[in-house]
Amino acid sequence: MLVDSHCHLDFPDFAEERDAVVARARAAGVERMVTISTRVRRFDQIRAIAEAYDAVYCSVGTHPHNAGEERDVTAAELIQLSEHPKVVAIGEAGLDYHYDKAPRDAQAHGLRVHIEAARETGLPLVIHARAADEDMISILEDESKTGSFPFVLHCFSSGARLAEIGAELGGYVSFSGILTFRNSQEIRDIAQRVPHDRLLVETDAPFLAPVPNRGKRNEPAFVVDTARVLAETVGVDETEIGRLTSDNFFRLFSKMPRPG
Repeated sequence: MLVDSHCHLDFPDFAEERDAVVARARAAGVERMVTISTRVRRFDQIRAIAEAYDAVYCSVGTHPHNAGEERDVTAAELIQLSEHPKVVAIGEAGLDYHYDKAPRDAQAHGLRVHIEAARETGLPLVIHARAADEDMISILEDESKTGSFPFVLHCFSSGARLAEIGAELGGYVSFSGILTFRNSQEIRDIAQRVPHDRLLVETDAPFLAPVPNRGKRNEPAFVVDTARVLAETVGVDETEIGRLTSDNFFRLFSKMPRPG
C-alpha cells in the first residue's frame, strides 16, 4: 500500500477525468489520497471532491501564494471547517520567496495562524517552504516554544538544515517527484539523512511528475515511481518503503481511518 499525502485534485487539469485518475491510483496500490486546499474561500470545492471518493480526504488552508487575498482567515475559522470528517490536515501554508506572489508579511502571518489551528486541533500542518529556509526555521522554532504542533515539510526542495530542524521539532519530510530527477542528488542526500520514521511520499499532482513520466501531467498513481526511488535512496526494498511511509502517514494524519 502507498499513500499520496499531497495532491490537488480540484485543479482544472483533472476536471475532465477525475474518476479515472482516482481509479488509476487505486489500481496502482495507492489506497489513500489527500487533496490539498490552497484557498479557504474555495473550500467547498475541495470538500465536495473528498466527499465523492472513499479513498480521498482533504485539508483546509491558504497557500502562501494566496496569503495576501486571505489575510482575514482566522484560526477559529480553520478549526471550525476542520471538524468535517473528511478534513485530516491544515494547510497548505508557508513561505515562498521564490515566486513572492504574496507580501512576505502576509505569508508569515498566515503561517502562524495555520500553526495555531494545527496546535489546537492536533491535525498536521502541511507546510510549503521554498527559498525561505532561514525564516521558516525561525518561525518553526519560535512557535514551538508556545507549544508543539504536528507538521510535514511537503515537496521538500530546501536545504539540509531545514530538514534537520524540522525532524528535531517533531516534523515529517515528504518527497515528491523532484527526488527522481537526475540533477536532484542533493535532495537524495538529504533523504538519506532523514530518520526513517519521518519519511513521507507525495505527488503534488498535477505538478512535478517523477521519472519516467517527467514532463507529463502528474497524477496520484505516479507516487509509485517516487516511492521506488526513495526506497533505493534509503536502502530498503519497495515493499518496505510502502509499509514505512504508510505507517508514518497514518501516525501523522491520525484522523484518517486506515484501510482495512
